[in-house]
Amino acid sequence: MTDPPGPGRADRVQFLGHATLAVVLDGVTILTDPVLRDRLAHLRRHRAVPRAVWPAAVDAVVISHIHQDHLDFRSLRLLGRQVHLIVPRGAGRLLWQHGFRNAQELGVGETVQIGAVRVRATPAVHSGFRPPFGPRAECLGFIFEGRERVYFAGDTDLYPEMGALGPIDVALLPVWGWGPWLGPGHLDPARAAEAVARIRPTVAIPIHWGTLYPFGLGPWSRGFLTRPPRAFAALARAAAPGADVRIVAPGQSLGLLE
Repeated sequence: MTDPPGPGRADRVQFLGHATLAVVLDGVTILTDPVLRDRLAHLRRHRAVPRAVWPAAVDAVVISHIHQDHLDFRSLRLLGRQVHLIVPRGAGRLLWQHGFRNAQELGVGETVQIGAVRVRATPAVHSGFRPPFGPRAECLGFIFEGRERVYFAGDTDLYPEMGALGPIDVALLPVWGWGPWLGPGHLDPARAAEAVARIRPTVAIPIHWGTLYPFGLGPWSRGFLTRPPRAFAALARAAAPGADVRIVAPGQSLGLLE
């Protein structure tokens, strides 16, 4: 992303891979679930980490839940230990133990103001336990409310309140994970398409795909890195014909007014 820091930044979303996005709205830059390195335990990155906003330009970081592929301490250290972290209830102590003193806990329905943008915590249906030994914290999605409303779902399955999120301009919806199979608490392309039908966003962008895969997985077994967003796009256009489905490849940006 090449926009300069400050109020002059253009409203846009840059997909950095997996669940990591830089959302620029009303001059505020929010980073989601940052994984900013090439290796993560047994996982490898399919493409190099894209060039993103400079750390100084990040106004806040939201963490949807505390699984290692969404809360990565080595990535957070690249942003500095004083970065403003917005985290689920139960996660603040874990961040404190790792030296991050500016972590603010939210529960579902609670909000925090970041400059001109209000961050609202939404439900998520997913496991809140950090393996292998814990702790446990809530799981959240977030709505960024400025001139437009951007919904970042984090990791979740379908839940009843999805249809009551209010008008959503851009929905950032997970459509897969980091391996050939999905466990419970995830959206696959079909369930993500159902989420679009419930939420009725103006624009739907698939995330949580095309980035991480387990070490030792042969190239012939990596179709899950590319197939899910295309399957989602076809299903979502059928389930919600009024939604504009945009596939944004890792590293690419989409202007919010385009």
